[in-house]
Amino acid sequence: MAVLLLCLGTFTSRHAFAWGQPHLAITKGALETLPTWQRQLLGSEFDLLAAKHCMIPDNVYSDKANAKYAAMESSPGEVYLQKLHLPQAEQVVNLESLRYFMQKAVDSIKAGHIGDAARFMGTICHVIEDFGSPSHTVPGDNQFTLLQQFMPPTPVMEGKLLHGPIENGDFAVSIAGYQPRLLGTTVEEASWRLLHRVHEGIINARSATVPIMQALYADDAVTVEKHQLRAATKDAQVVADAMHTILCLGAGKFETAAKEKCERTGIFTFWPVEAVHLYYPQSHFFSAPFWGHASSNGVMEGGVKAVPIRLRVADKGGVVEKAFASGISTGMGKALTFHLPKGVYHRFTAIAGLQAGIGDKGRVEFIVLGDGKPLANAVVNGTDAAHAFECDVSAVSLLQLNAISRGLDPKSNYAVWAEPELIK
Repeated sequence: MAVLLLCLGTFTSRHAFAWGQPHLAITKGALETLPTWQRQLLGSEFDLLAAKHCMIPDNVYSDKANAKYAAMESSPGEVYLQKLHLPQAEQVVNLESLRYFMQKAVDSIKAGHIGDAARFMGTICHVIEDFGSPSHTVPGDNQFTLLQQFMPPTPVMEGKLLHGPIENGDFAVSIAGYQPRLLGTTVEEASWRLLHRVHEGIINARSATVPIMQALYADDAVTVEKHQLRAATKDAQVVADAMHTILCLGAGKFETAAKEKCERTGIFTFWPVEAVHLYYPQSHFFSAPFWGHASSNGVMEGGVKAVPIRLRVADKGGVVEKAFASGISTGMGKALTFHLPKGVYHRFTAIAGLQAGIGDKGRVEFIVLGDGKPLANAVVNGTDAAHAFECDVSAVSLLQLNAISRGLDPKSNYAVWAEPELIK
C-alpha cells in the first residue's frame, strides 16, 4: 500500500505503522479461505504469497530478480508501473492490468511453473489491495492535499502527508467462513468480472477514508483501525475470489454449481464507462423527471424519495404491475455504456418501461446499441406494458443503453431497465 513512512508525533507512541504490513495481512486472510486442493497446488509458494510475493510491485527496485513479475509488455522500459497502484480513469486500462497478470498466472500453472504463477498472483493481490486502499481513492490526489483543503488538519497534523497514516497499521485480517467465488471459466470472463469486484472495493474504501482522517486528527488509534479493517476485509474477499479463480482456471477444475452461476450476469450494479473514476461527471446528470443520475435497484421519485422498481408487464393477455428487485433507472439522452468480455456472452436481456404510477404520463424510446450500431429499440408509453429486449451480443465489445424522450410529459419519464442481464 504505502511507499512512505511518516512520523506522527504522539500518535505513533500508541500505534506503530509498518510499511506494507496491510498487504501481508490482507493476502494472508484471503488465502486462508482457499480449499485444501488449492493450497496443496501452491505448495511451498502458499506461505510466500502472503509473506513476500504480494509486495513485488512495491519492491521492483530493491528486488530486481522478481521485478519482471510486475512488468507489462505494453509498458516497455517502465520498472515501476503506477497503474498497478492507483486505479486509472479508464476502465480498459485497469482491465488490461488484471487480465494480463491473470493470464500470466494461469499459463504458468498450466505449464507446471507454480513459482512463476505465485509471483504473478502476488502482483494481482497487490493491485486489488492498492485499488481498495483508503489512501488510493481520490483520483490524482493520493497524498490528500485536496481532502485536507476540505478537512483542514489539526496543528499536530498540519504539513504532514496523510497517505501512509491512512492505510498503514499493524492488524490481522480474517474473513473466516467466506466462500471464494468463481469469477469465470476463462481469463477473459474472469478478469472482466474481477474488475467489477474491484470497483466494489474502491467504493467501500472511499467510505472509510474520511472517518480515518477524522480519527487521525483526533489521535484515536482504535477508530483508525476500525475503519482500516472495514476496507481491508472487503479487499481480502476480492483477493480470495481472484486467487481461487486463477487456481481453478490453471487446474481446469470447476465445481458444477459455481460454473452454473457464471452462466448469466446482471449488470445493474456495474459502473458504466461514462462514470469516470466511478462517479458521474456533471455532464451526465439530468434534470427531468428529477435532477440526478442513473441509479441501481430503485427509482428516485422527484429526486427525493427512493421507491422500489415497479413496471407494467404483459401477463395472460392483460397487463399487471410487477415489482423488480434489480434494475437501472436512468434519464433521457444519457447513454450508459458497458465493456463486454470478448466471446463470453451471447445474449443481452432486459425489461424496459416506465415506473408504474409516477411514469404514467411519459413516453420513452429505449434503444440498445452494440459497438455503436442499433441492436433493438422500442417506444413505450407510461401505461403500456414494458418491452422485453433480447439481443445478440456475441460479437459486441461495447454495449450501450439509451433512453430518449418521445413527447408527452418529460417530468414523467421515469425510465427503467429492469433485470438487465448478460447470458452465455
